Amino acid sequence: MADDRITKLAKVLTRYSLRVKRDDWVVVRGAALADELMRALMAEILDAGGNPTLDVSIPGASSLLLSRGSDRQIGFISPSEDAFYKKADKSVTILGGWNSRELAGIDPKRSGVQRKARSRLLRTMLGRMANGSHHWVGTLFPTPSGAQDADMSLADYEDFVYRAGKLYAKDPVAEWKKLSAVQARIVRFLNRIKEIRIVGKDTDLTLSTAGRKWINCDGRVNFPDGEVFTGPVENSAEGRIRYTFPATYEGREVEDVCLTFRKGRVVEMSAAKGADLLRRMLDVDPGARRLGELAFGTNYGITKFTKNTLFDEKIGGTMHLAIGASLPETGGKNRSAVHWDMVCDTRKGFTVFGDGKAIHRNGKFLFRS
Repeated sequence: MADDRITKLAKVLTRYSLRVKRDDWVVVRGAALADELMRALMAEILDAGGNPTLDVSIPGASSLLLSRGSDRQIGFISPSEDAFYKKADKSVTILGGWNSRELAGIDPKRSGVQRKARSRLLRTMLGRMANGSHHWVGTLFPTPSGAQDADMSLADYEDFVYRAGKLYAKDPVAEWKKLSAVQARIVRFLNRIKEIRIVGKDTDLTLSTAGRKWINCDGRVNFPDGEVFTGPVENSAEGRIRYTFPATYEGREVEDVCLTFRKGRVVEMSAAKGADLLRRMLDVDPGARRLGELAFGTNYGITKFTKNTLFDEKIGGTMHLAIGASLPETGGKNRSAVHWDMVCDTRKGFTVFGDGKAIHRNGKFLFRS
């Protein structure tokens, strides 16, 4: 019997997030492990008059390519994938696979070759999303590996994932519209601010957001969602930040990350674990040492850190600041093959100032949203 929560998820993604319409080319990408969700999405896309295409991965394929392929092979972009990035109207990326640590033993230099080769695809996608010619949504299918990372049973993890998406509500779309309205008020407030200062344990970081646009993330691009973000002015970051949660990238963890910025650029870095990976990522290209995103997590239904950025960056009361590529819709201009979200738990002992006045303390905005 089909899981009603999966059916609900497919309906929300198709009808609310993507708003699929007749003749839309919709690409659904994910691991074969998520076949139940893929079938549900296919049914919804077909019912909406769209044209679904499945791009299904199998276990071990990524590590096989990176371990045995030449640089030329690792950097190869297939014509079909190139066409998808340039021409598809809409797409769904389903996270969740067999082993979240599949790439842990791969030399980061090999992954770097692939990132550089695919950076033009990332730029194409971000540009099309910014100009409205492509609509993308990322979601997650709960798998045993994700449950293990979160230190939960699979049943508890499924419950966590579907509750974060408000799928137990009688009308999940109505609940997401309510959150959207709350976040719209936050965005209007933040758009009047020109300078943000974050102060907390081992953290005192100032950035300019002048001329940049804050974006309301209400379940249309990520699902589940719940954040507002912008692209800080590229040369403005001054000071230091200590990220309280581990940062994860391609199955590897970097713990206790500390970054010091001067004129927008990382000039000092440290980590209690994974410092070598952090250094390699910062050296991928010049843009990797600058911030591409500043965001507040607003989904107070997510309270637990699960080592999955899709959820962790949405934890209500936290903030995340990503190194690397800016998202063009904010007005950000930083270009990089890297976009790495790192989450800071600002729910205790942190105050955020906007133009010199406290606006967010211990994980809560100080104005009525």
